[in-house]
Amino acid sequence: MLPAIITPFREDGEVDEEGLRGNVEYFSAAGVAGIVPCGTTGESATLNFEEHKRVVEIAVESARVKVVAGTGSNNTREAVELTKHAEDAGADAALLITPYYNKPNDRGMLAHFRAVAESSDLPLILYNVPGRTSINLKPELVAELAKLENVIGIKEASGNLSQISAIIEMTRDEEFFVLSGDDGLTLPIMALGGKGVISVVADVAPRKMVAMVDAMLKGDLEKARRLHYILSPLVSALFLETNPIPVKTATGMIGLAAGPLRLPLAPMAEKNEMRLKEAVDLLGEVA
Repeated sequence: MLPAIITPFREDGEVDEEGLRGNVEYFSAAGVAGIVPCGTTGESATLNFEEHKRVVEIAVESARVKVVAGTGSNNTREAVELTKHAEDAGADAALLITPYYNKPNDRGMLAHFRAVAESSDLPLILYNVPGRTSINLKPELVAELAKLENVIGIKEASGNLSQISAIIEMTRDEEFFVLSGDDGLTLPIMALGGKGVISVVADVAPRKMVAMVDAMLKGDLEKARRLHYILSPLVSALFLETNPIPVKTATGMIGLAAGPLRLPLAPMAEKNEMRLKEAVDLLGEVA
């Protein structure tokens, strides 16, 4: 269970480095297996290269758990550069989103990920989220990429359980794992053979998400199902608006460093923020 952590900003809009260190310490103490800085939840799209690299460096310096750095890009050269930097900074692995906007064909997708894999010895986790990228990483392509020595897994956020089942089935002979990229589908994905989750909800309720994933790994379906439904109102509330708008709002509610969003993201509508506050209060997990 790895939270995809927010990037806290100061009121002047700059990265809140001390706040980031404090947040990383909080997650490290919450029993998570690792943290994921500079993903979508970390507002990576609005971080410049220097900020992106600095956030990864601070995460590595501060964490007492594994660090999986978001290093993906729709520009292969940029993805290579960010992955090399993460390796040099001491990250344990890198998370690589599919090349958004460009919409490459299958040959381009394979060439993109192979280029990154060949540029670094860092273990790589693929990231498929068609709702964000407008492109789907097909099971056949995942199976082909799983043959690469340092491609070790995928964060699957397609929402398509049939596709996820096919990926698990087609990679059974490889040292390769599937992680949920969708909090609400973590339980069924793990029931299919997934090994955990890279989670947004865990920014707000890390201990309960850890407990649910641990229960599934131990085969305690009854406990996992109970925790799934306890977390369900928060899962729904955190996706009332575009991620990471609600989760950044919620982390501030529980006392973690958060600060403002960067444009073009803007604060939540008041009625949605009230619903989010109710879900956070109902859960009762505070920093």
